[in-house]
Amino acid sequence: MKSFKADYVFPVYAEPIKNGVVSVDDSGKIIAVADQQTHAESGHPPPENLSGVICPGFVNTHCHLELSHLAGKMPQKTGLIEFIKEILKTRAADKTLITEAAKKAEQDMIENGIVAVGDISNTNNTVDIKAKEKLYYHTFVEILGFLPGGAEQIFDSGLALLDEFKPKPRSITAHAPYSTSKELFKLLKKYCDSDVKNLLSIHNQECEDENKFFRYKLGKFTELYEYFGMDTSHFKPQARNSLQSILPLLTSKQEILLVHNTCTNLKDIYFLKRFDRKINWCFCPSANLYIENQLPKINLFVDQGFNITLGTDSLASNTKLCILSEMKVIQHKYPSISTEKLVEWGTFNGAKFLGIDSHKGSLDIGKTPGLNLITGVDGLKLTPESKVKKLV
Repeated sequence: MKSFKADYVFPVYAEPIKNGVVSVDDSGKIIAVADQQTHAESGHPPPENLSGVICPGFVNTHCHLELSHLAGKMPQKTGLIEFIKEILKTRAADKTLITEAAKKAEQDMIENGIVAVGDISNTNNTVDIKAKEKLYYHTFVEILGFLPGGAEQIFDSGLALLDEFKPKPRSITAHAPYSTSKELFKLLKKYCDSDVKNLLSIHNQECEDENKFFRYKLGKFTELYEYFGMDTSHFKPQARNSLQSILPLLTSKQEILLVHNTCTNLKDIYFLKRFDRKINWCFCPSANLYIENQLPKINLFVDQGFNITLGTDSLASNTKLCILSEMKVIQHKYPSISTEKLVEWGTFNGAKFLGIDSHKGSLDIGKTPGLNLITGVDGLKLTPESKVKKLV
């Protein structure tokens, strides 16, 4: 049994505890969470005294582990269209190189206090890594195809790749509005509406050009399709942003994670509320700055009644896979968002979306959520010097 005392403990299910103590058994299961005096009266061994904030292990709801070999290779702040072109040019590599980079990225996540990951896969390159269960993974196999032809073949190929990740947690999902045809969305909805659990994770409104294309069929996406020699004459502009355009095509029976949301506005949020959809949001602010040099209007999403989570995206669009770093970016831009709230987004809310909140995400007695120590805090505020240390 081990006990740790810190300036504050964030149980997540309750208010922060000043001079709190967390006790765990040898398997990392939470035995007790108490203030210093209550712990002293319990008869448990004296705690290890630490400076900072103790919180549960982090949950990264959006990552692309298989792109880890692109670390440092992608130019920054070029915009999404150029980023997509560059990814498709450079992502092919020797499988050994891809696998070794992914293993290193996984170890980095472990050291950065991450315990669970929602990971995007377009290949089987990470099957063996995930089978070792060093982290909890839910794999999202993406289907892509903006042209209406061949939708069934694309979907069947996605299901075949999905089978390669058995028996680990997995789903089939659309990549993004701009890369998924209406026909593919319909096949996905039919699958999701059947008797199957299939979480969805969809890249959403990463740049304003995505909205321009869906509203008016204008902007840089027209150039992207031309670059790839794609005939988009089938597509009719919707006079609505991309999210509003695809929402009726999404299932009402599965949890849906909308990722990035860089150009999602208040009208989009209000539009969502008119539909019976199980919407969750994921913010990856460092990747937004890396690609578009722009952050989502995160303050608009607070207190709207939706589940908010955090992600890192990939090392192709980020310098590190660290949820604390994402929290620091958000609080610097939106100082009114408290550290307590950010920890909730980066722990319990992610666990809730992934369906693992019965054992991850908070310091409830009996759970095995992992323990992190956040140092370099100013009272309860994060600072540029804040770091994370994995305790359990």
